[in-house]
Order: sequence, then structure tokens, then C-alpha cells
Amino acid sequence: MSFPHVSVLKEELLHFFKDTHLHYFVDATLGAGGHSEAFLKAHSEIKLLLGIDQDPLARGIAEERLTPWKSQVHIISDNFSNLDKHLKRLNIKSIDGIIFDLGVSSMQLDRPEKGFSFMREGPLDMRMNPEQELTAADIVNLWPEDRLGRIFREYGEEKYWRRAARAIVQARLEKTFSNTLELANTLSKAMPYQKKGIHPATLVFQALRIAVNDELRVLEKVLPMVIDYLSPGGRLGVISFHSLEDRIVKNVMRYAASDKVETSGLGGLFLDKEPQVKLITRKPVEASAEEIEKNPRSRSAKLRIVEKR
Repeated sequence: MSFPHVSVLKEELLHFFKDTHLHYFVDATLGAGGHSEAFLKAHSEIKLLLGIDQDPLARGIAEERLTPWKSQVHIISDNFSNLDKHLKRLNIKSIDGIIFDLGVSSMQLDRPEKGFSFMREGPLDMRMNPEQELTAADIVNLWPEDRLGRIFREYGEEKYWRRAARAIVQARLEKTFSNTLELANTLSKAMPYQKKGIHPATLVFQALRIAVNDELRVLEKVLPMVIDYLSPGGRLGVISFHSLEDRIVKNVMRYAASDKVETSGLGGLFLDKEPQVKLITRKPVEASAEEIEKNPRSRSAKLRIVEKR
């Protein structure tokens, strides 16, 4: 059976984990299971692979894909921010490796009913977890203009954030937004194309998705926690797809690798601390030209790796 969604930077991930003994391994963004399948094939020593995903369709596909290793695989329906709860429940005190493939998958983008894409008509949903209450429609139709502008500026880094927020608020006075194309058309009329081929709705849709799923706050919370769980010599690998994610990943990793703590409240002094990790990738690893040609989604991917001391 062929499976949807091509796993990004798979060979690079395998390369950086090839000498790590992965008795307990976590795929925190299981998706369709492509990365997990590759690790199970490459690391016969895996005793338990814990896979986490919020999307029931993705989990179903991953479960079928990983059937040959079903005695070694445990799949959980949850957000990865709750990983520590599940590790405690399973009495796992340390892990040897963990990977994150952040953002929205091509499989989700290709499902109009999820509402992630402005290229296809679908409900203004954008929830990665379908059981969650907050949707993109709630934000677009109910949030005040200043709050909309703030998320477009901070989560989308949208240059015309004021114009986007104003256009939405004015349009919803006449008609409530109910689908993706209505919102995309409103933004197209109100905002210029910033780069050739980049739709005016691109960054606003990114901002809405991040806000709906609280992606950045969750990432800031989980990364220090998983570093604590890594066993000595264990590795963490994170694939991000835009600057906001990558900035958080870079800062958390650099702080964990540093032997100093800045104490701005004490006159800018620096205190000594023990580094938790060493940086395996000083600069992010990017996809090869060959991979980008086969899978354009990989174009913006950046991989960072650290190892527990």
C-alpha cells in the first residue's frame, strides 16, 4: 500500500541518529508514520517507539504502516505538550531519542475539510485536534481588530497586518466568514502580492493556524522538558518550517548547551551553569536540491540536533 505524505529530511535524521542506541524512542509528531518506519528499519534495538499525534486519520495510517513492529510501537492520541504525562504513566524515566516534524503536513493541507489551505474551499477550521473547541472561524469572526492584527504580525510576520485585520473586520459586518475561500478572497482584494507567486493570504493563514493550535507556546514548553528526559548520549532532532519555530528551537538548544545564565535583573551579570547538551548541528541542516525537486515542501525545512551530555 502507498502512504500519503513524504517524510522530510528523513535520510539526514537517520544519519544523525545512526550511532545512537535507541532503546526508547519518541516520534512526537507521528503523522503518517514515515519517520518512525525509517527508524524502526534502521534501529533493530528499539524496544519501544512511542508515537504521538492529534489527528485520528494520521494515526490510523501510521498504525497500519507500522503493523510489522506492532509489539514495539505504542501510539497515543494527544498533543506532544503532554508527553511527560504519558512517559510517567508508562513508567519511562528516560528516552534515548526524540524527533519533532513541526507544522502542518501536506496530508493535512490536501484535506479541504481541515481548512488549512486557501487554495481549496473548506470550513474555517484549522484544528489539528478535532476535539478542540477553538477554530479559525471563531478567531476570524469574533476576535477584535487589534487582537487579529497582533497575531498576524507576531505569528505570520505579515507586513500588512493592519490592513488584513481591518479588511476582515469590515467584511464580517456584512457576512460571517464560513469558509476558506471567502477569507482568501477578502485578503486578496485588500492586500498586495509581496513576492511573485506568494498569495496575499499565505501569512495570515499561517498565523491563524498557529493561533488555533497554540503552536509556539506549546513548543517553548515541550523542548526543555524533553531535554530533561534524554538519557546521556541521547539525541533530540527538530525539523521546523518557518522562522518563528526555528528561532524557538535554536534559542532553547543554545541555552541548554550554554555554560552561562544571563541575569539581567542583576545588572547584566552571567552566572555559571552546567550545559545539558552539546550542539551537533551548529547551523541548521537543509534539504538537498534533489529532495526539494521531489518534494517542494522540504524547501523551507530546517533540522537541528542536540545530544545530551
